[in-house]
Amino acid sequence: MSKPLQIVLGLFLGVSALLFLHVADVHAADAKMSDGEAKARASNCFSCHAIDHKLVGPAYDEVARRYAGQGETVVATLVKKVKMGGSGNWGDVPMTAHPELGDADITLMVKWILSLKPAAIASASGTKSAAAMNTYKDIFGKSVHTDVAVFIGADQKTVTPAVVSGYETYNAYCSRCHGSDAVGGEYAPDLRKSMANGLTYQQFLSTAMTGRPDKGMPSWAGVFKEQDIHAIYNYIKARQLDLIPGGRPPSG
Repeated sequence: MSKPLQIVLGLFLGVSALLFLHVADVHAADAKMSDGEAKARASNCFSCHAIDHKLVGPAYDEVARRYAGQGETVVATLVKKVKMGGSGNWGDVPMTAHPELGDADITLMVKWILSLKPAAIASASGTKSAAAMNTYKDIFGKSVHTDVAVFIGADQKTVTPAVVSGYETYNAYCSRCHGSDAVGGEYAPDLRKSMANGLTYQQFLSTAMTGRPDKGMPSWAGVFKEQDIHAIYNYIKARQLDLIPGGRPPSG
């Protein structure tokens, strides 16, 4: 075999080996995720639920804990619940209906959820450590304390990437109803005032993901992820506390 042919053959075998390893890695990764989990992640389920902690709805491992050992009957009940939506079993926040999902797909999702093992309880008291507080100067020079991280550095010249992202997302999607710069609009309230009156992040997240059909507000589940809503909250909170003026926040 000629030298050039040997080189070409060697390159071909090397590339083939790399492709084989890549395909094997992909299949190995796929093998770790059940069909039910894959379908849940491909839908908007993870906009409102997480596996091991509460978001808008309960953690999936808590669902598994509640319905453990109840057999196929509870599967049919939960499939109907996912399909039809509703509230009451886990609080007053309604679960969005999912008529677009087929019963077979929902069944796979439900069976995956029920197969989960509840996370270990972190402490006997069940208490969580308090969120870190930040102290800033508002645009009038007054000291402000908040658990929202607004700035990078003590000079307050640059806001965090989350605040910038929140500003961009808010003005792209929320400002048409809630007003530019989060000052309130013709169709929806001033969210700064809502926060000043006690609107919590959990309430903000729940409202954003489930919507307010009676007020004409759509559900943003499936459009935004939880971190997107958190960024919007951070931006509005910074505006509510007068830590940043109107317009694009200083991002360096």
